[in-house]
Amino acid sequence: MNKRTKTLIILSPGFPKNEEDTTCLPPQQIFVRSLRAEHPDLSIIVLSFQYPFAATEYDWHGVKVIAFGGEGRDGFVRRKLWFSVWRKLLQLNRKYELIGLLSFWLDECAFVAHCFSKYKNIKHRCWMLGQDAKAGNRYVKWIKPDEGELIALSDFMVGEFNRNYGLKPKAVVPVGIDTQMFNVAPVGKDIDIIGAGSLIPLKRFDLFIEVVDLLKKAYPNIKTVICGSGPERERLRALIISKKLENNIRLLSELPHKDLLEMMQRSKILFHPSEYEGFGAVSLEALYAGARVVSFVKPMNDEIANWHIVNTLQEAEFVIDKLLGDEGLKFEAVLPFDIRDNVNRMMELFE
Repeated sequence: MNKRTKTLIILSPGFPKNEEDTTCLPPQQIFVRSLRAEHPDLSIIVLSFQYPFAATEYDWHGVKVIAFGGEGRDGFVRRKLWFSVWRKLLQLNRKYELIGLLSFWLDECAFVAHCFSKYKNIKHRCWMLGQDAKAGNRYVKWIKPDEGELIALSDFMVGEFNRNYGLKPKAVVPVGIDTQMFNVAPVGKDIDIIGAGSLIPLKRFDLFIEVVDLLKKAYPNIKTVICGSGPERERLRALIISKKLENNIRLLSELPHKDLLEMMQRSKILFHPSEYEGFGAVSLEALYAGARVVSFVKPMNDEIANWHIVNTLQEAEFVIDKLLGDEGLKFEAVLPFDIRDNVNRMMELFE
């Protein structure tokens, strides 16, 4: 490649270690792969700070990935990592024509990208993707971003960030769906309710179990599944056993992304009980898989078809009960956001 090759640098805490690694940040994988497909003349280079844990360089679907192997280290070692990324950015800036820097999450990636963008007068956009909009993010004070530098994942995150920091991100780019990843063959709906995500307290999968326990009175043979891994796994397993729901809830581990999509296509309802969600890709995937979605967080101001917002456990039970009892319920694919539109919207922010 020569000096005139237009290049976008993406800075991320982690990235798949190879093309078979489908469980590492699936929404960001889909975004980068679709960006490559939609803009084949653009060179894309990913700088991955923490994961993979070994420092290495490799090709991923035609995208150059440079991993620094930070592995969650802090203190002086963390600062040393930032200097390593800075030196690499200097090298890349000499070699390519950088059209901009895109950081995933408002964290250390955004901090390094922001400083380098000011030093070299290069556009930087930070895509806030979740909990980075919550109060207490130290990087907001360090970076002091302007509103045009920030991209929110959802209208919900715009409001959350504005409440906490008095800044209103000007752009909203949600996650998008790659329709080609879904099985086109008809699939039977043999799973009543599915839950998917990290098994951490924030996701509140104990509420999933509580709702199934309530629904079992009306639907004694209800079939549900939770897919995910995390520190809450054993506590959730114990809760399932204590409520005698072993025949009603299968607690599976984290699945390859393709397998998870296929399981969603078999499901009637996705119940996503998380107390905070920037914009869960899992909900959009479930909608396109033909499932209804029930959640506590409303990501966008406009209504999304087949997405039901609830405020209490009792309301969740009522809505799910009504859906399961509707013999004429239709399971149609809904596509609120196509990934191709989203990557093109993102590129407009660098023009």
